[in-house]
Amino acid sequence: MADDAAMTARPAEPSETAVLARLWYDGWQDAHAAILPPKLAQARTLDSFAERMSAALADVRVIGPRGAPSGFAMLKGDELYQFYVASEARGTGIAAALMMDAEARLSERGVETTWLACAIGNTRAAKFYEKCGWHLARTMVNRLDTADGPFDLEVWRYEKLLIRR
Repeated sequence: MADDAAMTARPAEPSETAVLARLWYDGWQDAHAAILPPKLAQARTLDSFAERMSAALADVRVIGPRGAPSGFAMLKGDELYQFYVASEARGTGIAAALMMDAEARLSERGVETTWLACAIGNTRAAKFYEKCGWHLARTMVNRLDTADGPFDLEVWRYEKLLIRR
């Protein structure tokens, strides 16, 4: 198990944008490239992740050493929009600590029921979400932004009722 400092989420720093984009890209490739349409995989370049990370950095919290975070959570409104942990950090408790932080921040925003989109077939992530108390609410079409324009993708929608803070 990592030490307390390594298990504490904090705001992402601008200097970490490139590292976070690489973590996101690598995690996306690991979890999604084989189960999602090839056209979407072609649109998800390292540059596209870097642009998206830079634009959303104010809504990103990370866990792990400064300059080398092991995971991140990105919020968008009432949604846990992105959640990634480096493969070498899986099984250390970092994902659970990061999830608890993301849920607390959503609750602090006044969100009562939060949601996230999970790629259909991403069973490793789905099992983790369920272990954290999320439930599969339904499938839905999620409109994704790409450099080539909108891309509609059917996903599993997970939801969780949050405790008021």
